[in-house]
Amino acid sequence: MLPDSIPTVTVTGRFLSPTGQPLSGTVTVRAPAQLTFPAADVILGGPVVAQLDAQGQFTATLPATDAPGMDPAGWSYTVTEALSGIPAGRTYQLLLPAKQPHVDLADVAPTDPSKPNYVGVEGPRGEKGDRGQSAYEVALANGYSGTPADWLASLVGPRGAIGPQGERGPAGPTGPPGVVQAVNGHSAASVTLTATDVGALPATAAGAAGGVATLGTDGKVPAAQLPASSGGGAVESVNSMTGRVQLDAAAVGAAPAAHTHTAAQVGALPTTARGAAGGVAALDAAGKVPAAQLPTVSAALPGTWMPEDYGHRAWAYDLAASSRTPGDPPSEAGRLYLVGVPLRTSATISRISVHVMGYDKPNSAVTGAYFGIYDKDLKRVAATANAVASLPETHNIGGQPAPVALPASVSLAAGSYYVALLIKGTGTNAVPFLAATNWTASSTTAGARVADTTGVYRWLQTSSTTLTGLPASLSLGDMTEASTGYWAAIG
Repeated sequence: MLPDSIPTVTVTGRFLSPTGQPLSGTVTVRAPAQLTFPAADVILGGPVVAQLDAQGQFTATLPATDAPGMDPAGWSYTVTEALSGIPAGRTYQLLLPAKQPHVDLADVAPTDPSKPNYVGVEGPRGEKGDRGQSAYEVALANGYSGTPADWLASLVGPRGAIGPQGERGPAGPTGPPGVVQAVNGHSAASVTLTATDVGALPATAAGAAGGVATLGTDGKVPAAQLPASSGGGAVESVNSMTGRVQLDAAAVGAAPAAHTHTAAQVGALPTTARGAAGGVAALDAAGKVPAAQLPTVSAALPGTWMPEDYGHRAWAYDLAASSRTPGDPPSEAGRLYLVGVPLRTSATISRISVHVMGYDKPNSAVTGAYFGIYDKDLKRVAATANAVASLPETHNIGGQPAPVALPASVSLAAGSYYVALLIKGTGTNAVPFLAATNWTASSTTAGARVADTTGVYRWLQTSSTTLTGLPASLSLGDMTEASTGYWAAIG
């Protein structure tokens, strides 16, 4: 900040493109020499470089050109504009009298080539609306008779003697970047650089001795720039072939890269033979032949009726083993009956079937019929909603099957499962009679109800008689010994 004893003028400016976009660049203001202010014990020197901000504006506070006691006196500032997109910036002179504390370049900078290359300063004002006089006009009014150019030249006096060096003041803040002063060590108005100046090879070095090789239109070094071959001369033939020789596998007695042999050629079975008819069995992850590749039991035992013969995938037993006529009704409302069904091979199951032998009451007396499938750990894997409508109301000789569709098909792995039956009626024997075997708890030991390896019971029933649906899971502790072995199938 300048001492208060030095009068200053604030200079502003704003630069925009014709489209209104802010320009970038600098405005440099230079005094003709160092300025000495004896009364303030200050020497000012160097240019003032103002960087345009994001709005294209700048502000600079400068000593007035008519400051009292200043040495030298009678001079003007040189303003140089270096703006982006404007190759040749303007340079003009600027007087900043102290009586005009604020100057905007838009008011004083010359734009008309016919105007003199200096900036007028405010003179005595006339009547309202009259323009003030410029410094040149003031000089003419005071007897000066030269041209404007002479007037400007008269403002620049001889260089004064260099005064003693004053004490170094504190370093000021880092200013904006200045204009280029030198290029690769060259300082001139128009700098021309050579290849040596930038550490490059001259263009004349291409293809010249001691230079660099050039590439032909094919992107390769021409033969003229390659050394002569050595070691006995050029090759005359290859494998008895001359001219443009192209070797292949046959020319050198080798098999081609794409040569292959089939499984039959090496005495092996193709991979497509795994699990295919006429091929070999493919073992599963457990190292065993999958059930799908084993012959069906019905094929092994001709004359035996199997579930497939009735359109099922698995059942509890052959219906011929059912000797109770007309069957047994699951008449205890709220008791769930489980029927063990072995599934020999994995299958997708979409329905559960029971066999209805007849009714004591019409179907309208049946209030609920729920069917489902549990795995061997008594976890439910499928269940129907109330399927009363799937039970037939009429009775014919030998009964009839009652298939009940599952809401969605379920994929089951080979293993043992339970079919769950929960049928409720409004009165005694108001539910259908279902096909059942003549097994009873009183006539057969409990061991006969359990399979040897899976631990699955052939028949179970819940102790509870108040169930209203199929629970998500059951346990053997929920069960009691079944008194009736119902028939059921899945398919």
